[in-house]
Amino acid sequence: MLSQLDKAIHANAEAAFDFLERLVRERSVVGQEQAALNIFAQEAQKIGLVVERLPFSNDPDPDGRAGVNQSASQLSPDRFQVLATTPGQGPLTLLLNGHMDVVPANAPQTWTNPPFEPYRHKGRLFGRGAADMKSGFAVGLLALRALRDTVPELFATHRLGFVAVVEEECTGNGTLRSIVDHMVSAPEVIVLEPTDLGLLIGGVGVLWIDVSIVSGSGHAQSADGQVNAVELGMRLVAGLKRWLTGVAENHPEPALASNRTPYALNLGKVQAGDWTSSVASVASFSIRIGFPRAWTTDMAEVEVHKAVAGIAASDPDFPVQPVVSLSGFRATGYLLDRDAPLLRDLSAAHLETHGRDPNVYAVGATTDARTYLNGFGIPAICFGATGYDLHGIDESVDLQSIIDAARTLARFILMRFSQKSTGP
Repeated sequence: MLSQLDKAIHANAEAAFDFLERLVRERSVVGQEQAALNIFAQEAQKIGLVVERLPFSNDPDPDGRAGVNQSASQLSPDRFQVLATTPGQGPLTLLLNGHMDVVPANAPQTWTNPPFEPYRHKGRLFGRGAADMKSGFAVGLLALRALRDTVPELFATHRLGFVAVVEEECTGNGTLRSIVDHMVSAPEVIVLEPTDLGLLIGGVGVLWIDVSIVSGSGHAQSADGQVNAVELGMRLVAGLKRWLTGVAENHPEPALASNRTPYALNLGKVQAGDWTSSVASVASFSIRIGFPRAWTTDMAEVEVHKAVAGIAASDPDFPVQPVVSLSGFRATGYLLDRDAPLLRDLSAAHLETHGRDPNVYAVGATTDARTYLNGFGIPAICFGATGYDLHGIDESVDLQSIIDAARTLARFILMRFSQKSTGP
């Protein structure tokens, strides 16, 4: 049966790559996800899954557990998410999760090819979202198609779901609303993020803040004698990085996959000034900050406010205290128990498929797995293909890794449902 399963995956691989190309062509940034979601819905229906479009409210943060959707008033009221399930009634026993939203690609001239025109080169598929995380939809449907072709009775006797959500890249409200508003859940969840075939079990807390900075102003001819708001903002960023170094020393993160600082600061956006020949007196810095799993989001917010206030107070060039406001993610860190059956059995499926144990790791970022684990006590893990330059220029995914991930996932599902059929 396993040999037949592999043959079915290889036979349908090209169709999966074509499906991925169609997804990448859709510019599914926040608020514009519907066309790509419809492509997923159509593809899911082709393999015998029952599709339901779930209305998605633009109201921010339904119960305080995710983030703050600062763009809600500008989004279409007709947004939806998609749930695809095997036919039948009763609760789902396993749920796959993927997010259809992608980050913007606002400098297309820096790409080798336009970011939303997918192309293949040396075994990779390039394009915004090719890896993060539209590759997960290719992996998931490729595995399910092979199972349908090889073990058709599985679809008829077991309840499995695949939910395609929005807003993973900015708030996490998509996955949260699928649970709170539509009761889409299962005892176990696999989020099909690109993990290089490893098992991603945890992440740090993440906070998005906007910092408003005010300084003096004046004519450009005297700019060399004044400190403008942008310069003050950069001093603040440097001070926050030093502060986070201290946080990392007091709250080490041994589960992280690299030696990088676990609590990274990213200066994502800067808006400042109103005239080229005037010293910029106002600036707004949009900053992403990582924080320890030991902190709640309330604690993180308090500590960030204290750090900003301390940095400004120690610098006489700040005429007033910067104003800190939340602007998106407000997410606690998470970590799946290493004794979880989900981790054990997915590891076993990987070993059986590839002849070696998978890399098990955590990252200095976050995923929608935290919503299931932290908010509802549902074991969740990330697993998927090999991606390159996520959120960057010339993002790509290794096509062979989509096949490899689908082989592991299909074996895991077969193992899981066989266990439920025969008992422990």
